[in-house]
Amino acid sequence: MVRFHRLLVFLACLVIAVPPAAIYSDAVAQERVQRRTVLDFLFGGFRRRPRAEAQPRAQQRVQPRRTQARSQKPKARTKAPQVAAPAAPVVVDKLADARRVLIVGDFVASGIGDGLTEAFLQIPGVAIEARTNGSSGLVRQDYYNWDQELPALIDEIKPAVVVLSLGANDRQMMSIGGAKEKFRSEAWTAEYARRVAKLATDIRAKDVPLLWVGMPAFPTASMTADMSAFNTVYRSAVEKAGGTFIDIWDGFVDEGGKFVVTGSDINGQQVRLRGSDGISMTKAGKRKLAFYVEKDIRRLLGDAMTTDGQQPGGEAVSDTLVMAPADPADILRTQPISLTDPTLDGGLVLLGGTAPDKASGRSPRDRMIEKGDFAEAPAGRVDDFRLDKLRPAINAAPARQDSP
Repeated sequence: MVRFHRLLVFLACLVIAVPPAAIYSDAVAQERVQRRTVLDFLFGGFRRRPRAEAQPRAQQRVQPRRTQARSQKPKARTKAPQVAAPAAPVVVDKLADARRVLIVGDFVASGIGDGLTEAFLQIPGVAIEARTNGSSGLVRQDYYNWDQELPALIDEIKPAVVVLSLGANDRQMMSIGGAKEKFRSEAWTAEYARRVAKLATDIRAKDVPLLWVGMPAFPTASMTADMSAFNTVYRSAVEKAGGTFIDIWDGFVDEGGKFVVTGSDINGQQVRLRGSDGISMTKAGKRKLAFYVEKDIRRLLGDAMTTDGQQPGGEAVSDTLVMAPADPADILRTQPISLTDPTLDGGLVLLGGTAPDKASGRSPRDRMIEKGDFAEAPAGRVDDFRLDKLRPAINAAPARQDSP
């Protein structure tokens, strides 16, 4: 019994002497080591790796991914490909004696001036002079009087051609003899026609060609109807004065004659012709306005297109113009020549020609049905089945000799 008590005291002292951390660490280490099972005894050597070794492996797998993710730099944003801007048109210096085209009128005439400037940009023999007033017209002469201003402009610029377009601002009351006349009344229409005729006559009195450009269609039906009536007045007065009326109506309406915002440009492409208000013209619309006037200007100034030292682009203008002779006596007439009557060179028949065969008027079909006559095929043709053509070949064949 004494020894047993001493053993208990000794074990108690050992428990007190060993620190708790050591006991905990040994316990944890003992738990980390997997115990051997019956399978280990049977097959031997099979043991899963301790968790202490698995932890670094997991860290090794994750760590490179994090490091790789941090080391990668953000990709640079790719810029959209920049579209090259169209090359600016080459500006050609105008000649000192260039023929000048004077553009006068309201905002429609201003658009014509912009379009003509672009059209004749590379032609040194033609210079465009635009002297327009966007709010002017023939009704409010107290605001701007073209009867007084235009003759002075012609004397100053000395143009070769005058291009005029008015009327877009004239849908308003007119002062006649101190009285106000309503728009499109009988007195208003008569006075307006008189002013149009006077302005056209004054320009032609300066011995300058006049190109009066008519009005286009506009958004409202009433305004479009008024512009159509104005064009009738312009055409009558201008043609009586010896000028040329240029009708642009069809270029700004559809097939039914209705106003359009989008239409064909001078190249046939569908573009926007009118501005957001439906009244002003876009760049394509201005160029289309000028297209109608450009043809008559080229006709009148054909000689100015082929000046010495001219840049490429304007040399073919007068070359393509085909002018009819002014005097009918200048037209050369040549008698028609028959192919069977070449007597001009002294011969009586065509080279290699033979007299046509005389026929009875009966076709080969008729002769075959009526009399049973078959027309003979020409010699040597594939349907020539006559035996006579084989005789020369038979006669030319060597005699056959029998073998002994």
